[in-house]
Amino acid sequence: MSFSWVVRGAVALFCLWSTIAAAVTVTDSRGEFSLDYQPQRIVALEFSFVDALAAVDVSPVGIADDNDPSRLLPAVSEKLGDWTSVGTRSQPSLEVIASLKPDLIIADVDRHSAVFNDLSKIAPTILLPSRRETYQDNLKSAAIIGKIVGKNKQMQSRLAKHHQTMLSYAKKLAVLNGNQIQFGVARENDFYAHSSQSYAGGVISALGLSSPQVLDNEKASRQISLEQLLGLNPDYLIVGDYTENSVVKKWQKQPLWSVLKAVSNQHVYHVDGNMWARCRGILAAEYMANDLLKLVQS
Repeated sequence: MSFSWVVRGAVALFCLWSTIAAAVTVTDSRGEFSLDYQPQRIVALEFSFVDALAAVDVSPVGIADDNDPSRLLPAVSEKLGDWTSVGTRSQPSLEVIASLKPDLIIADVDRHSAVFNDLSKIAPTILLPSRRETYQDNLKSAAIIGKIVGKNKQMQSRLAKHHQTMLSYAKKLAVLNGNQIQFGVARENDFYAHSSQSYAGGVISALGLSSPQVLDNEKASRQISLEQLLGLNPDYLIVGDYTENSVVKKWQKQPLWSVLKAVSNQHVYHVDGNMWARCRGILAAEYMANDLLKLVQS
């Protein structure tokens, strides 16, 4: 046997071994999901998925950004290379996705199950929770994403760092221990209180803080009135504004508003509703923790 044939055989065996070694199987919302290659052209259909990819320095080629790139967390955007908008998270453009020739699509089980078959015809599609997910669910999804994109070790390291970062913030926020923290999203005519089962509520819990127990049996969030907010009567009220002229501005003109403990103690803080409610993930949670720390120290 000539030396060249030995070399060719060794190369072939190496390529075969590499393919086998690269095969990864995870459990997504439908069951087992496998890839026998490391994806290079990824389309992410939720902000939390983009956050997970950015956390391990992977840049997708397509993002469902609601046709507004400013909705992405700045800490996420600065880690991304060039990418193309594929439309809204609720109705991403299948045509644009197909034009990007992706080799992996990361889709939300809540938003995209109905178009799963169409997405799967374009590229292997993994379904994970994002919309209405909890903080812990988000970390689990991030771990799955890290594994399926061939960055398992890097993701585990980043998750460990995240845990330590959140513990550090928790120590700095210990001054709030014993106080009830309520986060809610304010739209023009509606206010949605987020329970401990919501993503934001989970981040608050991870910081060693608590939300009013009344909402503990609620899923994610529910619309409440000023009277119902008074029933919760939190020590601190974090308002995520979705619009400049929100319902909270109307509430401020009503006598009941001044009765709130958070109001009388000047513990009402306004934050970017998009960053606190739409953006979820490792980087998003750290942003929220830092945001909260700056607010209470101001």
